[in-house]
Formats: sequence, structure tokens, C-alpha cells
Amino acid sequence: MIVILSSMVTFIWRVLYHRMDWPSFQKHFRVLLEISLKNGNYNEGMGSKLTPKIILEGTRLTFKTEIAFTLNEHPRIVGPRKYRYHSPLISAEWCSFTNFPWGRGPINFEPQEESLAMETYATWARMFELQRYYSWIVDRFHISTRAYQLQAYKKDYDFRWLEERLAPLGFHIVLLTRTPESFAVAREERLKVSGNPAQYDDLNVFIREQELMRHLIGDSILPKLELDISDSDIPRAADCIADWMESTGGLWMQN
Repeated sequence: MIVILSSMVTFIWRVLYHRMDWPSFQKHFRVLLEISLKNGNYNEGMGSKLTPKIILEGTRLTFKTEIAFTLNEHPRIVGPRKYRYHSPLISAEWCSFTNFPWGRGPINFEPQEESLAMETYATWARMFELQRYYSWIVDRFHISTRAYQLQAYKKDYDFRWLEERLAPLGFHIVLLTRTPESFAVAREERLKVSGNPAQYDDLNVFIREQELMRHLIGDSILPKLELDISDSDIPRAADCIADWMESTGGLWMQN
């Protein structure tokens, strides 16, 4: 009941704040009604605490990091807040294996660093298991590792063991994509702030990687969503992810 009331308050807030149009009102009200009918008594099976766990995957220029930060402050994902809070956000893209910028990490490791990369993933999995009743936003993870290693070294790592540990915790994957034509516009915006602009020279690299990631995510046992970000509308994307997480029950964990 607490979750239902909380969802109703959030729904009313969205209507007033965003001045929701009638089709959007109908869609969100229907989702809320379905959840209420399906889970009339959340105290019996579901907790009332927001504990979403979202992995954002995608090639470059799909605004994964921007969307990750937006989700980490989204009232439907982490709850309404009156001040900024240190919600956990991690990334396998961190170049933590080398002591120089633009180095290597759990995604782009070299063959001799394989054990280090696998231990890093196992450590993260254990950390999630120990702190399961919390929200976790992950900006690139094992799918990015598979894609990079396949392209760089023709080796496909089997992460089924990892997903089998993530699935009971409620992890969901969102693949952020864009149309081939929209990469050029996104690159122009990114070049205004990038510290390593040369990585965006060949857009065909990203287009090919996007198709590979589509294939790899198709193998995943985790709930998955492909979301087009061609319009570069970050707030819309965050709202779509919140809608999906709510509709799948991914915002909460079983007691």
C-alpha cells in the first residue's frame, strides 16, 4: 500500500510539473492502475523502498553517462529529494588498470590483464549482493567488455556466471542506440567538450559496434530494453526508462 500511495503521489507530481498531455496521462495512469491491481498488497511480496538496478549499454555518442546522471537524480528512480545525494553510480569504462589517462580497464584490458578484469567483475557482483537493497546505476558493463574484446582480440567472454548473480538482484539492461544519420550531429556536440576528440573521427566504428551490441544483448538473460536516443533528448530517455522499470516491477525488490 505504501508503494501504491507513493506511486500515486509521484504520478500527480508529474502531471502538475510536466503538464502532461492526454495520451501521456492515459498511458501513465494505466501503468499505475495495472501495478496497483497486480500488487494490491506490496507488503506481502515487495518492499516499499526504491531499489532499481540499471545497466546502461551502448556505443559512444549515445549519451549513456548523461542519462546515468539524470537517472541518479530522477524522482521515480531514486525518490524525490530536496538536496543532491551520493547515489551509487559505477562504470566499467573507468581506466583503472593503468596509471595514465585514456588507459585500460575492465572493458579494454589486454590479454595479460584478463584475470584482473574478471576479478573486478566478481568483486562488483559481490558488492551488489551485499548491498542489494539499494539503487545502482551502471554506465557500461559486461556487454561493452564482450564487444570490445571481440573486436580487438576476437575473443568472446562468457559472462553468464555474472548475469546469473545479477538476475536475482533485479538488474535490467538498457541498450541506448541512435540512427546512423544522427551520429554526426551528436559528434558535433561532443567535440565541444571532449578531451580526446580523435576517438570520434570514424563514426562507422560506432555504427558497427552498435550492431554488435544489439546481437550480444540478445543473448542476455536479464530484462532488456532498446531505447532510441537519436533525438538526444536526455530527459525523455530517462522518463522512458522509468516507465519501463515501473512496468516490469524493476523499481523494487522482493522481501
